Amino acid sequence: MTIESKAEAFLEMLAAERGASANTLAAYAADLSDAATFLARRGTSLATADTAALAAYLQGLHNAGLAARTQARRRSSLRQFYLFLLREGARADNPAADLAAPKLGQPLPKYLSESEVDALLAAARDMKGRPGLKAVAGLEILYATGLRVSELLALPGGALSTDAAMLMIRGKGGRERLIPLSDAARDAAAALRAALSGKGAGPRFLFPGRDPRQAMTRQGFALLLKQVAHQAGLDPARLSPHVLRHSFASHLLAHGADLRSLQKLLGHADIATTQIYTHILAARLQRLVQAHHPLAVSTTTP
Repeated sequence: MTIESKAEAFLEMLAAERGASANTLAAYAADLSDAATFLARRGTSLATADTAALAAYLQGLHNAGLAARTQARRRSSLRQFYLFLLREGARADNPAADLAAPKLGQPLPKYLSESEVDALLAAARDMKGRPGLKAVAGLEILYATGLRVSELLALPGGALSTDAAMLMIRGKGGRERLIPLSDAARDAAAALRAALSGKGAGPRFLFPGRDPRQAMTRQGFALLLKQVAHQAGLDPARLSPHVLRHSFASHLLAHGADLRSLQKLLGHADIATTQIYTHILAARLQRLVQAHHPLAVSTTTP
């Protein structure tokens, strides 16, 4: 079933006014199309549905066993769609405003230990040829900066080629942020660039794909990381670009960083997103109290 014209206008607004990515637009389109199909079977449509019909749709998702996070995303899509219609004067109400939210667990971010990151870097350095150079550069840059994989693979060929201490990144929603660079990340980028350039012009992308005119794909980079994990003796299922981003954040907090600074480094628009790492912060603060509070019980022998 095709998405109704009002839904198409909503998607155009997301792209034009909010800079929504192609993946985000595709997710919204799929959510609205699924709801439209359900509503059509009930003799109504997205444009005319009431709260009862939308509640029945969400209940159907629950009965079908869809994950709570998927249910929550579709509820959010509907709420934003009807808010758009309300603001455009296409409806006098938002029938999704009072829909009950599914109960979400708070999964802890998966991250590696510092020793496991060291093992990955050692394994990458043992890899031969360009794959090894790509693996080292990717690991060094991701772990030193916390970049999203899309941000990493979009880096131009000349990235990290100067002595600049900071890297300017344009992330989600077109938001720009500055990220400190490590010497190891800069050196790894230089070694990769030298191997790619040869005697000709430098590469268009720091991480080119099979077609040097295009960036390496996410899938290709993820496969490279799996190979490194295998060489390092780690379960490849535990490693992904996002796990390295979580590791960057978790290790920073464990060593004294604060949530506000971490929010800026990760490019989160809302501090609530960064708060998934509070378990790391809580553990650090507990150790701080145990070590320095005068009433803390000492574990040392007098």
